[in-house]
Amino acid sequence: MNPTTSKTPIAPTAEGDHGEKAADRLDKAAIEAEGERAVSDGSGLDADADRDSDLDHDLDLDHDLEDDDSGRAPSGLAAAAAAVVATGLGVVGLTGAWTGRVVAERETLLGQMKTASGGSVARQISEIYGDAWHSTALVNGIFALLALLVGVFALVRPAFGAPAKDPQPGWVRAVATAGIALGVLGVLISVGMYFDLIVALPAASAAAG
Repeated sequence: MNPTTSKTPIAPTAEGDHGEKAADRLDKAAIEAEGERAVSDGSGLDADADRDSDLDHDLDLDHDLEDDDSGRAPSGLAAAAAAVVATGLGVVGLTGAWTGRVVAERETLLGQMKTASGGSVARQISEIYGDAWHSTALVNGIFALLALLVGVFALVRPAFGAPAKDPQPGWVRAVATAGIALGVLGVLISVGMYFDLIVALPAASAAAG
């Protein structure tokens, strides 16, 4: 009886060990499956993170391009410079420039050469004095006309092209308006002097008397 009873517990013990080993294998397989799912989920998260980073990079690039485009907006420097130049040209148109003096001296020399062999008093006045007078008025009128055109450009520049970031300063408009006024005045005076409307040339009778 005793040997029989001592052998009977052995079989259940072996079966229990076999069941425990099978359970361990199942647990290991489950753990590996969960690890694989975690890895796969992590890679998916990494892919989503990569897509998000690419989208952020594209947005940053677009923002940089917008900043560059805004930096290309006109700053108003051209209009300000044109206003100052217009005023300077207007002053030159009224007071005269060295170019007008050189042209006048040239006309005087040519008149002296033409009348060196003799000529009437009226011809001498016209060739020596009148041509130099008219040449000076013509050169001054050209400077005054340039002042007028540049001043108008300075005033109307903000209306054309890309809009500026800031409105045109008041001093720019004031200086441009001053250049336009000087240009108009210079053109009127030059036209009057060229056609002898303001001051007429001396008459031959007055010179003979």
